[in-house]
Amino acid sequence: MTPEMAIDIGKEAGVVVILVSAPPLLTGLVIGLIVSLIQAATQIQEMTLTFIPKLVGVGGALIFAGHWMLSLITDYIIRLYTSIPNLIG
Repeated sequence: MTPEMAIDIGKEAGVVVILVSAPPLLTGLVIGLIVSLIQAATQIQEMTLTFIPKLVGVGGALIFAGHWMLSLITDYIIRLYTSIPNLIG
């Protein structure tokens, strides 16, 4: 295994991690921004107000994108395992 192969494997793993984490993180970001705007407009400064909408939104994102996320991870792992003989030899 050459250093270039290790870098390529790490780079592909990083891309998979970013793609898998994007749906729940972006959902939480958007919901947090919307709730913050509502709090600023109404001057309600309750810190726990964002918790339930974010929890529901991230859960919905996981339900909605979970199949895609799981298939992305399993495809990567299958490609990685099938390439082990090429990496060793």
